[in-house]
Amino acid sequence: MERDFFHITQTIIAGIAMILTSGFALAEPRHGIAMYGDPALPPDFVSLPYVNGDAPKGGAIVLGNTGTFNSLNPYVVKGTVPWQLRFLTHDSLMARSQDEPFTLYGLLAESVETPDDRSWVEFTLREEARFSDGSPVTIEDVIWSYEILGTEGHPRYSGLWKQIKSIEATGQRSVRLTFEGDNRELALLAGLRPILKKAQWDGIDFANAKLGDVPIGAGPYVITDFETPRFVELTRNPDYWGANVPMRKGTYNFDTIRIDFYGDGDVLQEAFKGGSVSAVREFNAETWDRAYDFPRAQSGDVVKSEIAHQKPSGMTGFVTNTRRAPFGDWRIRQALIHAFNFEYINDTLTGGKQPRITSYFSNSPLALQPGSATGRVAEMLAPFADTLLPGTLEGYTLPQSDGSLRNRAGIRAALGLLEEAGYTIKDDGILSDANDVALTFSILLDKASTENRKIADIYIQALERLGIIATIDLVDDAQFVARTGSFDFDMAYYRRSLSLSPGNEQRFYWGSAAANETGSRNMMGVQDPAIDAMIDLMLNASSQDDFVAATRAMDRLLTAGRYVIPFWTYSVGRIAHVKEMKRPDVIPIYGDGPSYMPQLWWWDGTGD
Repeated sequence: MERDFFHITQTIIAGIAMILTSGFALAEPRHGIAMYGDPALPPDFVSLPYVNGDAPKGGAIVLGNTGTFNSLNPYVVKGTVPWQLRFLTHDSLMARSQDEPFTLYGLLAESVETPDDRSWVEFTLREEARFSDGSPVTIEDVIWSYEILGTEGHPRYSGLWKQIKSIEATGQRSVRLTFEGDNRELALLAGLRPILKKAQWDGIDFANAKLGDVPIGAGPYVITDFETPRFVELTRNPDYWGANVPMRKGTYNFDTIRIDFYGDGDVLQEAFKGGSVSAVREFNAETWDRAYDFPRAQSGDVVKSEIAHQKPSGMTGFVTNTRRAPFGDWRIRQALIHAFNFEYINDTLTGGKQPRITSYFSNSPLALQPGSATGRVAEMLAPFADTLLPGTLEGYTLPQSDGSLRNRAGIRAALGLLEEAGYTIKDDGILSDANDVALTFSILLDKASTENRKIADIYIQALERLGIIATIDLVDDAQFVARTGSFDFDMAYYRRSLSLSPGNEQRFYWGSAAANETGSRNMMGVQDPAIDAMIDLMLNASSQDDFVAATRAMDRLLTAGRYVIPFWTYSVGRIAHVKEMKRPDVIPIYGDGPSYMPQLWWWDGTGD
């Protein structure tokens, strides 16, 4: 049975309430490590509480992706990779529980040791840990993995590497990392780095490897076949070393996982209806209600599962590139938000069934509180009062329309802001500045997403009423990744998932240092000393109050920054799947996500 909502919420808040108030009085080897307090599970736990520890092995499923791929190395910038790979093929020293805000338990490592101030962390490898080719995972592999990922890997790995003062073997199966500065999260982040096989890359350029240079991992699956850009097939390693490790027991149960690629979402949906794909995730509530009545669903061969969660909403919408004029002007960004007739778009495309995202951490205890900033939040923002955008301190809320197509109030408010910014509608009906330069921009979209195209089409009609010339720039998946990674866009579709334990990744998402770092997640290009300061306060918080306050303050800054035009929130995960695919009754607090399906599911071909 699913857990009671209020019980889960109390558990989350209780976990947050313990932030940095307890830890390891003395450094000693332990089975797990928590950011806040102690791990919930005891040293002798057998399997995760939300897993079917007795799930049978077997079966083959087919998943569908839109777009294409031209790389099978998810650890470098180069190329477009099937997003599922890094969750299936490689193990890390520790693994994350999806039922706690931020707790890790041993995977490749049998134990973790760290002092109370977490200035260093030491891991001891399990003696039985093996790569998929049968060779042992060594400390040399571990040290090399940290260095190669930190220096030549994807930018998401460089932040940790820059904060490692030293890394050294302390025994035949143990390694210690010592950190620069005061940042308690680093000990946990270190446990999550994928471990690669050093010997595989002798004489091979890691960052520019060929498609066929598939990284060898120690995870449960290996890539056994592929054809670009059509499919990738993964096979469960029957000799997987970690099958009985508590963090893996009852997980990764399918013998074969094939990922097929389709030109767009509509084609993928038809393939699912026809039985060529085993499961799809549906993000539109209206489509979920009306479009899953095809014959295979009516007969019971296809089942609909709804997966609740308690994680933050994150941010989904159209992001503006503030590196390019005129998006650096907050008044322009606010005008574009006014022009986005959310209520009408939501009613048209989802039947009004999905609530709007109100902030980056909405739907969680870490979200900004309505109204004026008070208490510690106000104190933290006070040093930056002279530079804060309107709405940061006094409270910012998204404009609401009357739901009609005309959106007269929104258009009127947008025109007022545009005039303040120096734009007027000329005789030809085009909005231009004092130098007769028209306000024109393109919206970069992945052509595989038909829903985003529909949203943009409606939005462009509203922009036309303002005299703004906007166009849609449709590209394939590889081009979309390349262009957003190099910030080659005016406005683009944007999705940023967030957790109940925000930490160092926040610098990569919206820290000033990442604003011009190719491949960073700071797509909007924000460079705000106040945001940088809130991230520092969050990472170095010495109390529960300070951690929550810093996160709420950062949420205010991001939301009042008007960097993204928000869409709707996905408060419930929706998965349609063949009846043979089964899932555990207990749902973790993080709900559906990269570590849920297919990792926790299994195949039952009995027909029940």
